[in-house]
Amino acid sequence: MPRTVRAGLVQQRWTGDKESMTANAVTAIASAASQGAQVVCLQELFYGPYFCQVQDADYYSYTEQIPDGPTTKLMQEVAKSHGVVLVVPMYEVEQPGVYFNTAAVIDADGTYLGMHRKNHIPQVKGFWEKFYFRPGNLGYPVFDTAVGRIGVYICYERHFPEGWRALGLAGAEIVFNPSATSRGLSEYLWRLEQPAAAVANEYYVGTINRVGVEPLGDNDFYGQSYFVDPRGQLVGDAASDTEEEVVVRDLDMDRLAEVRDLWAFYRDRRPDTYEGLVKP
Repeated sequence: MPRTVRAGLVQQRWTGDKESMTANAVTAIASAASQGAQVVCLQELFYGPYFCQVQDADYYSYTEQIPDGPTTKLMQEVAKSHGVVLVVPMYEVEQPGVYFNTAAVIDADGTYLGMHRKNHIPQVKGFWEKFYFRPGNLGYPVFDTAVGRIGVYICYERHFPEGWRALGLAGAEIVFNPSATSRGLSEYLWRLEQPAAAVANEYYVGTINRVGVEPLGDNDFYGQSYFVDPRGQLVGDAASDTEEEVVVRDLDMDRLAEVRDLWAFYRDRRPDTYEGLVKP
């Protein structure tokens, strides 16, 4: 039988406080579920502003434990009530003073499956992330979910091909790339990198960006969230570049085998020649 996964992306603007941002996300998940979505991913650091535009220790207060914090517990309930798999990016505290940019993965029955901690951390104007986050220490996990094998690769990581490939080698069928990226810096790459990664690694990519200008800086987040198939073709249109949107698309999972049989990139890899790639 043909296998199709209906997948959703939630593109939000900052509402002004954590509570309303979370409520907005819960409403958006319900909207996606009402459209038949089986898996939904939220944007990077979804319940806060993108506070990395400034360097201010006050924003450490946005951290929560995962999975024992209130937002993970809430999202477990939401996942179970709608029967959807959720990818939930948050600001994680492992212990006082040790913070990560993390995405929790929750199965459709509400079971917490694990997390991805962002490995590649930028430190450039308007993206002062090394002030807030330690580099991830969990590698590139792939999660067995009710809809298949899912990977997560957060924002700035999309510029690094090695992690994309690690997720593919671990069997990812869909990789979600929750992001916060602004006009003028990387918009010209937005329609290039993720389709290229989908082609090179022969899986689906769902990539999300927030929208709007937030009070902390002049970063204009340009939205345009979308799904792309392993041929590098967008599945439907990209979302608005200015407005909130819930993107729901049908992903034809049989296309994975078709493309892999046609191009055979995994067969033709030459890891014996790649030793230099892992040298410092």
